[in-house]
Amino acid sequence: MMKTALVVGASGIVGSATAALLVQEGWTVHGLSRRPGAQEGVQPVAADLQDAAGTRAALAGLHPDAVFITTWLRQDSEAENIRVNSAMVRNLLDGLDDDGATRHVALVTGLKHYLGPFEAYGKGALPQTPFREEQGRLDVENFYYAQEDAVFAAAARDGFSWSVHRPHTVIGKAVGNAMNMGTTLAVYATLCRETGRPFRFPGSTAQWEGLTDMTDAGQLARHLLWATTTPEAANQDFNIVNGDIFRWQWMWGRIAEWFGVEPAPFDGTMMPLETQMANDGALWAEIAAREGLVEADLSRLASPWHTDADLGRPIEVVTDMSKSRRMGFTAYRPTDDAFYDLFAQLRADRIIP
Repeated sequence: MMKTALVVGASGIVGSATAALLVQEGWTVHGLSRRPGAQEGVQPVAADLQDAAGTRAALAGLHPDAVFITTWLRQDSEAENIRVNSAMVRNLLDGLDDDGATRHVALVTGLKHYLGPFEAYGKGALPQTPFREEQGRLDVENFYYAQEDAVFAAAARDGFSWSVHRPHTVIGKAVGNAMNMGTTLAVYATLCRETGRPFRFPGSTAQWEGLTDMTDAGQLARHLLWATTTPEAANQDFNIVNGDIFRWQWMWGRIAEWFGVEPAPFDGTMMPLETQMANDGALWAEIAAREGLVEADLSRLASPWHTDADLGRPIEVVTDMSKSRRMGFTAYRPTDDAFYDLFAQLRADRIIP
């Protein structure tokens, strides 16, 4: 039985959920991040994966059965994304003691595998939805592909199995995360309620009217654990979503109701959150001081640019889960429940009032 894990990016949305699940399941968990925070049951490992020597030193003496890679660093260009993020994966896997202890490495990427990187997002010839794993790679440079190749090369060298996990937009809790739609929408709704501003859907008609899906961080964590402990899932790539589909014209009203605000009618005009929330930093600081919130820096909670990218897509995005289902992964998570549970947790933890 594999029972010792190294979770890379343990302070992020996916990493923290994965670490918590592994602890719950009785694993010994080491959580690697640049600035580890306190996580119940997780042994912190401080390392900057861009520093090969420092990473090797930080990993000395660790012998994880399984490694979960849930982190990346955004750069100014895709060429830099490729250079930096592939090097981080190589430094990590090169830094592990070469004693054969590591039996599985799970890598989390995402649907930009099918949609293209930020510089060519949703452009050119895209595969037909719902996205399926056998559709393969686009003919474009993509740092997800470079991360995969780094894992594949290390697996061939060191003899461990691997799995690649491609979530849609992830719903989960983390402060200071670069891609955080759930908390961004929670903060936006709070600001609208505070000021009386309309709670406007910021995105495209295609997203408002079309079908979509999402991935709860807990659902992704269960998928990572399943693939790591299921022999048939070894050396496979997988899509991972909640299992339901919805339209934002329905979900927007559900979110508005939870926060006690009226959803504004959608007229087809895109109104990006990056613009709507551009001057809200001082207001959020006032709300945080008045309500005794734990984070007064709006930029550490909301990532409007990423939410705008998701909600502004000009195409419908739906993901097929048949490959995992056929192999026995049957977990399901209604997406509105995932939002509600996140909002309740944010309120309980004094992140939102």
